[in-house]
Parts: sequence; structure tokens; C-alpha cells
Amino acid sequence: MDFLREELFWVRQPKEFSIGKDCAEIVTAPGTDLWQRTYYGFCNDNAPLHLTKTSRQYFSFTAKTSFDGKHRFDQCGVAVYRDGENWLKASAEYENERFQRLGSVVTNGGYSDWATTDIPASVREIWYRLSRRGADFCVEYSEDGKTFRQMRICRLHACGGEIAFGIYACSPGQSSFRAVFTELTVGECLWKAHES
Repeated sequence: MDFLREELFWVRQPKEFSIGKDCAEIVTAPGTDLWQRTYYGFCNDNAPLHLTKTSRQYFSFTAKTSFDGKHRFDQCGVAVYRDGENWLKASAEYENERFQRLGSVVTNGGYSDWATTDIPASVREIWYRLSRRGADFCVEYSEDGKTFRQMRICRLHACGGEIAFGIYACSPGQSSFRAVFTELTVGECLWKAHES
């Protein structure tokens, strides 16, 4: 199933974007972010998200991201979003000319966490696969769109029924960049049940 043919909607439509039949682009605005309270103390809930809704309890969503972030925390990736205090995002966040942080943030009840691993700053394309099994989610990434590696398994406490999921991009600092999303597909759940 082609994600861009779904019934899509914006949470905070950006000023500059384009949506084609097989490609979506977001140009980020300065000072946009998703984060709630933990460690930093601030609450930021102003990043644009392009989403679709589903009640399907089992599925996988895959997206290829191409980006040219150059300033600290520039980021783009995939997300599940219920409201400002309950969401999940996965992305690479630019840190400096040497490395960026490939990671995920899970926010439950208004508190975010951030799990990361460092990757070279030269990486400019990443595939993400977001899989759902009820209120549980698995996030994976790939460097070639074929071999995916697990980033995280988590639960969103407020997301047991209908959810909204899709793509996002933002620039928490005083910067802007173009994020390009292609190969956006939704299909059967590729995160198989655990066998004990």
C-alpha cells in the first residue's frame, strides 16, 4: 500500500512543502521540535507531521529519508502521534561535522526519553521501518533499504486503538533544511510475534 495515497492530514502544516505521487518534501522552519520536559525542562510541540490514521493493530510502515541537515538537532524521520504528550519519533539528529545521533524518542504522559547511537555525519539517506503490534512498536533502520536493524521496542500507553502515523521534519535551532521522503509503504506487520 502506498502511504501517499492514504487519507493524509497535517499536524502543523509547514510553510514550504511539496507532496507528489511518490515523494514528499518538507522544508523545516527554525525553532520547530518535538520534546517534553525530561532533562531539558522545556516542552516543544510545534514540529510539522504528515500523518494518516488507522485502527489496524498489526502493520509495518517503511520510509526512505534523504536530508541535508547542517545544524545541531536538524532531524527528519517517522512518527506515531496521539497528542503533544504521547508520541514516538525516530530520526537521525545532526550533531556536528563528525557525527549525528541516530535515535528514537518515546513520550508517554508528557515525559520524553531519547535512545541514540552515533553514526557518521556523512550519512544522508536512511530507511526507517515502524511496526505495530497493538500498543507496542518496533523501530528499525537500514542503510540500503534491504537489511534492517532494530533500534528500539517500546510501548505507547495511550495508543491502543486508533493511531496516527507518518513522517516529520524539524529544526530546533535557528536553521532550515530540506527533507525528502520516498519509498513510503504500508503493509503487513514484518515484526513477527515472539516465540518462547
